[in-house]
Amino acid sequence: MKYIVSVIAALSLTAITSSAKSLVDMQHDSVLVSHKIIVLGDKEVSTQDYSDSLRSLIENFYYDQFRHFQDPDAPYFLFMSKDTKLAMGIGGAVRMRGYFDWGGAIPSPGFATYLIPMNPDPTKMRHFDTSPAGTCLFFRVIGQNKILGNYQLYIEANFNGYHTRDFHMKKAYAMVNDFTIGYASSTFSDPAALPPTVDAQGPANKISPTSVLVRWMPRKGNWVFAVSAETPSTQIDADNTNTTKVDNWIPDGAAFIQYEWGRTSHIRLAGIIRALSYRDLISQTNHSKAGWGLQISSVAHPVDQLTTYATANYGHGYASLGGDLLIGNYDLIDDPRQPGRMYAPASFGWCVGLQYNFRPNLFVSTSISQTRFLPSHTVADSEYRYGLSGDINIFWNMTPRMQLGAEFDYGKREDFSGKSRWAKRIGAVAQFSF
Repeated sequence: MKYIVSVIAALSLTAITSSAKSLVDMQHDSVLVSHKIIVLGDKEVSTQDYSDSLRSLIENFYYDQFRHFQDPDAPYFLFMSKDTKLAMGIGGAVRMRGYFDWGGAIPSPGFATYLIPMNPDPTKMRHFDTSPAGTCLFFRVIGQNKILGNYQLYIEANFNGYHTRDFHMKKAYAMVNDFTIGYASSTFSDPAALPPTVDAQGPANKISPTSVLVRWMPRKGNWVFAVSAETPSTQIDADNTNTTKVDNWIPDGAAFIQYEWGRTSHIRLAGIIRALSYRDLISQTNHSKAGWGLQISSVAHPVDQLTTYATANYGHGYASLGGDLLIGNYDLIDDPRQPGRMYAPASFGWCVGLQYNFRPNLFVSTSISQTRFLPSHTVADSEYRYGLSGDINIFWNMTPRMQLGAEFDYGKREDFSGKSRWAKRIGAVAQFSF
């Protein structure tokens, strides 16, 4: 843990000294100017007609502390009031993925090492499939009001439901000055620090919860602070014989402190605390255990062609917030020494990634990540011990709003028995943003 944190800090401190605009920022700028502006009650205008206030308003469509590489770009169509005090953007993305597994296929569109079959079915050794998952539609309204000040409204829905074809809500929130209220990315997450991938699963340690929350996030110069109360969603491994789950009754509390330099560079320390409740059916009593997690994360540009990504997280009872362990029930597990009692096991994860831009619209990247399950007591030999995941990919933005990508994924699962298996996948994606 100390070594990973030291690497993250060293990469960030090196990048802070670089003042040149990165090629990632140049690609960002190409999207910002590719808009169709429709002024309500007046004629259409081009990007050359932007005033400073209009340019600032357009920038707000892209700026997001919780923006992930796979999130849709700023909208192409913008409806603007004549006084530039109100703007509405309608946008989205059409995304198609294809993938091929061999040597024992993972039974999921996402390359999750937790799901690597330890005893693969001979009829499922190879698998080819395609998916429109990630295709999305969103609406964003940005405005200024004499009473409310600056505000934003955002709604996004994705085709990620049944057979990746059902339309499901992904985000729905309002921002009024420094406050956010609604269904949004958790304050404990840092999607911008996750390396780019073709595969939707991403790193083995990815923290990516979304919940209904109330967040206060002020800015002081280069510093950003945040604190939030969030609706909990826990995964308790109760057997319903000796133990059973108790309804959540206390919000999760999350916070972060961040130092940023430039538009796409920062280092962040985040934490979360949660109440994990269960009922001892033997003694007929309810109990609560404290769960908590810490994460340090960074995205930086040491030189203009290079981008570094890094995250490290550790805690007890935070497994349901993302990563490999999200697939199981690891917030609370049974204590084998005391029937009817449960405890919050520890887990640790890390990820490092590098991206090299040959040009603003062409780059290669690679990353490696791991999640380790660290129970305090003996578990079954077939229990997941750790997962190791890596990828190598290339992305080409043919136009500011058309992207192609290809990737090779590899992963390993090892159980507490010492048994392990590797998995391999090649994948490709075509995405069209509007």
